[in-house]
Amino acid sequence: MIPHAFDYEQPTSVADAISMLGKHGGEARVLAGGHSLLPLMKLRLAAPDALIDIGGIASLRGITDTPDSITIGALTTHAQVAGSHVIVNGCPILAETAAGVGDMQVRNRGTIGGSLANADPHGDLPAVFLALDGEVTAEGPNGQRTIAASDLFVDYLQTSLSQDEILRAVRVPKAPKSAYVKFNRRAQDWAIVGAAAVVEGSSARIALTGVASTPVRATAAEAAFTGSNAADAAGHAADGLDPPSDTAASGEYRAHLARVLVRRALEAAMAG
Repeated sequence: MIPHAFDYEQPTSVADAISMLGKHGGEARVLAGGHSLLPLMKLRLAAPDALIDIGGIASLRGITDTPDSITIGALTTHAQVAGSHVIVNGCPILAETAAGVGDMQVRNRGTIGGSLANADPHGDLPAVFLALDGEVTAEGPNGQRTIAASDLFVDYLQTSLSQDEILRAVRVPKAPKSAYVKFNRRAQDWAIVGAAAVVEGSSARIALTGVASTPVRATAAEAAFTGSNAADAAGHAADGLDPPSDTAASGEYRAHLARVLVRRALEAAMAG
């Protein structure tokens, strides 16, 4: 299908982009890599009056290393995340997950900020970001603010970003003992279910994709984990969840996958 007609603007700075968003009164969408937004527009599931293409804003790219965390510019591509020695060494779960997003074209165009802002409930990076307990920096007409991972994802394809805000950067703690495991029918498909685990001593943060309208923490499994009981803790991965059924899988099968994948993710993280 052909998308609805729209205006196209190319800001040269974040301030320009914010001004353009304000000018269109909430009817504009930010374009980064485009691999999530453009297919929705072609299907007319999204019909913005304008696209604000932020791809030319150099300040939104780059990776910064600090002793305890890593800051990644929102326009940093999946391929750049996957190939960064800083991320590979400091936060392997993020590098490995980015390396498995889509195909080579998607990884070279798609961005970490775009993936989080799109908030697809079957996306890999939102669940990993939630398990890492990271945060994003957003900027709007009233300045910058920090949004915790636990507050970012609101509902299906919805975040707490305002319509006149730009996601500037993603910050994650270093997490050497971490892993993400997913199940999909083909290598380039969305995950039917995915599980991310970050282990710190006798505790773990665990997040799931594909079991709700947003990525969610597997809080019952986290509470049951003692540092060495991956299988027992994983048995609680679906507690309190009501996974949806669709043409890809039933809710019962998704609950089963959650338990299996959480065990695998915990074991891989513990071995790391």
